[in-house]
Amino acid sequence: MADDLKQTEHLRRISAHVDERDPGQFFWVLMERGEYASQWKEIDAAKEPFDMWLNALQVGMWALESMSDDNRIGPRARDSKEDGSQVG
Repeated sequence: MADDLKQTEHLRRISAHVDERDPGQFFWVLMERGEYASQWKEIDAAKEPFDMWLNALQVGMWALESMSDDNRIGPRARDSKEDGSQVG
């Protein structure tokens, strides 16, 4: 990755978790941190439930991994600051 790209993009703060909406119905969920540490927004989730928590977690992690063009550096977003310093 070029040095100038490292300065203009930052690692996105994304979490993966499993939600049990009904007993035995597990959904993976991806959430991204907003501008403030207490602010999280759902960015993706399973459309259909899994019958095992572990299966939901594994597919959710695959979804998170697939958001990155380069798994060595993870999913990136452009910095919102014009000076190129890291946001967050």
